[in-house]
Amino acid sequence: MAKNLFNEFDPVSAKAWKQKIQYELKGKDYNEHLVWESPDGIKTKPFYHAEDLENIDLRPSEKLSWHIAQEIFVADAAKANGKAQDVLLRGAESLIFTVPSELVDLEILLKGIDLDAVPLHFNFRFLSADQVKKAISFAGKSTGNIHLHIDSIGKLAKSGNWFFDKDKDFEILANILAVAQQNGTTNVLGIDTSLYQNAGANSVQQLAYALAHANEYLNRFDPESIGEVTFKIAVGGTYFFEIAKIRALRKLWEALAAEYQVSAKCHILAIPSKRNKTLYGYNVNLLRSTSECMSAILGGADTVCNLPYDSMYHKDNEFAERIARNQLVILKEESYFDAIDNPADGAYYIESLTQQFAEKALVLFKDIEANGGFLKQLKDHTIQRKIKEGANKEQLRFDAGEEILVGTNAYQNTKDNMKDTLELYPFVKTKQRKTLIEPIIERRLAEEVEKERLKVEGWSRQSTPKF
Repeated sequence: MAKNLFNEFDPVSAKAWKQKIQYELKGKDYNEHLVWESPDGIKTKPFYHAEDLENIDLRPSEKLSWHIAQEIFVADAAKANGKAQDVLLRGAESLIFTVPSELVDLEILLKGIDLDAVPLHFNFRFLSADQVKKAISFAGKSTGNIHLHIDSIGKLAKSGNWFFDKDKDFEILANILAVAQQNGTTNVLGIDTSLYQNAGANSVQQLAYALAHANEYLNRFDPESIGEVTFKIAVGGTYFFEIAKIRALRKLWEALAAEYQVSAKCHILAIPSKRNKTLYGYNVNLLRSTSECMSAILGGADTVCNLPYDSMYHKDNEFAERIARNQLVILKEESYFDAIDNPADGAYYIESLTQQFAEKALVLFKDIEANGGFLKQLKDHTIQRKIKEGANKEQLRFDAGEEILVGTNAYQNTKDNMKDTLELYPFVKTKQRKTLIEPIIERRLAEEVEKERLKVEGWSRQSTPKF
């Protein structure tokens, strides 16, 4: 009966719907009044129809399957190991180790962790073939569960300098790729695109820069040595757009990988954006990050690592980390976000957005390549300039109240006092140093508003604990 329910109604074409809407507008222009264009240049219509999918290559994604990740900074290997084992008992399924020094003992760090069951991500803040060899050695037969996130170009973009210099960095990376290939480790390269989002790049730029960033590695190394690439992405607050952004990234990577005949599969690690997080009304950050994690899951991320609501002003603390982890546990265990086929598949609106993102990002990617490639445009400061232009426009919309962050530039709680709770300096840190290029700087939208409110509280950087 359900199958025949709509047989009683005549089909209505997209043209007929548009004519009806145009009639109701009483002479007003349809495109001017009802078609909205985002700052990314993405056009959204008042309604979508099956006809919108006629020229889109629809490929169903796999059943939603994703890991809950916990990030752990490794200041002490034994303490980090203890924390890792604790969080694995309390909802975490994957671990992201940020390793600041070659002095960290990986054997102690990984002791007692089931490497067959727990995917590991290493964020090494240095470039060392020896340390990578140790990680691969300790993993043994579980090397497929290790993601190394090696990204010298990302280091250049973020800090303005290579680890050593361009030639030495690529020489070490070639060595790492060769060792990894010999030992069956397929996931060495990590493309950190979260930097671009947190600095204010729009979604089309993020996608194009991710592709151009990855293409630099594909151009310089033997394609056979490059296995499965990891993309680390930051997810913003525009719910459906972010779902489409992640889906578009997979499409774009498949197209690029096909050109080099490398694995079309990529691993996507998603984290909430820092850009829209706030110091005042910090509990709203919980709502923002929940929405962003949902976008990440429905977009098809493989691993999701949530951002604690107080991460910009508090040092690591068990309470905030547990809440962040439990947000993901609820999505998985109580909301069944891992028990269904992806509901975004075939959705007229999302599929149309995905196609627009992919097409516009591909145009920008081709322009970058035609003008010398990603590294050249970093050196020329073209990438930095383009990100700044978009970030400044977004900042102006925020300052004018056109872009709302609840609790910060709208619906403020004037009784909020934050000066005595700051354990970390929550604003952009400036330090004079020599760099090869201008670094891309992450900056939150609310920073200037927050500085003014802290001044009213009598806060000064000199009067607070040393950050």
